[in-house]
Amino acid sequence: MTWTLPEPMLSSPVPEPRLRPGWAAELKWDGFRALVSADAGKVALRSRRGTEMGPAFPEIVAGAAQLPDATALDGELVVWEEGRLAFERLLNRLQRRGAGAAQAADEAPAHFVAFDLLRLSGTDTTSWPYQRRRAALESLFATRRLTAPWALCPATTDPDAVREWLTWGAVGMEGVVYKRLDGRYEPGVRGWLKYKVRETTEAIVGAVTGTVASPRGLLLGRYDDQQRLQYIGRTTTLARATGNAIGGHLTPGEPGHPWTGWTLSAGWGTRETLTVTLVQPELVVEIGVDVARDADGRWRHPARLHRPRTDLSPTDVPFMATRR
Repeated sequence: MTWTLPEPMLSSPVPEPRLRPGWAAELKWDGFRALVSADAGKVALRSRRGTEMGPAFPEIVAGAAQLPDATALDGELVVWEEGRLAFERLLNRLQRRGAGAAQAADEAPAHFVAFDLLRLSGTDTTSWPYQRRRAALESLFATRRLTAPWALCPATTDPDAVREWLTWGAVGMEGVVYKRLDGRYEPGVRGWLKYKVRETTEAIVGAVTGTVASPRGLLLGRYDDQQRLQYIGRTTTLARATGNAIGGHLTPGEPGHPWTGWTLSAGWGTRETLTVTLVQPELVVEIGVDVARDADGRWRHPARLHRPRTDLSPTDVPFMATRR
């Protein structure tokens, strides 16, 4: 019977990072989830949704020659650049093929960070407990002396190590994933847990979706060190009562607003644009954001509004790095 890659096992969020007895923790990477198999000289590299990504990542396909035949891994595609994980480099790769993909692989090669073993030399390992799969994965890396593009995801049962990992947000580590030591690999099941690092910070409201009196979303900015108000991200959709409360602190934008004529994206990595109304960049809000940022320091995921900070002025908000 022909073996095929299963659906990936999934995780559910938890509100705090406690490492429970009987569980292991792994680093959560800011990359593309991917499953790879090498079987009789054929390599499949699939996204979480089943899209074939091999043509876009020829360095991973070529690297599969290091794996034993009839072996499959679960992991994360990442690109490391200038001391941080560069998610934008991955996004730019998806539509490239042939010479374009080869050039991108040469300029910013991707790595496959393996965190689970699905098949080993023809043996389906998904029914094995995590502890056994992990030991076999570590043995695979050691005995085959795997090198780039392969990397082994760190794992631990030490709470102190988890606390250390949670300080690595500046380089793009999103948090931790927890797996039961005796747990099977269950395709499509949310049997793992994940904790994403979030920080509380401030930003300036420069525009809104909806109306000024009752905004549905806030477009956020920070000044750079050249005193230019840069767009840094947006909030999740506001509840109506919250929007009404925020609207009481906003005034419509005046001529000469620093974002006049700008087109603002509906989301990081998409070309869809937002219909926005400019407001005077006077209101500071406190928000919760995760660590996913692009090369310019913009937040890739929507921020969660905590509260207006009428006690702060825009000059109290942290600066954004100058865009070159």
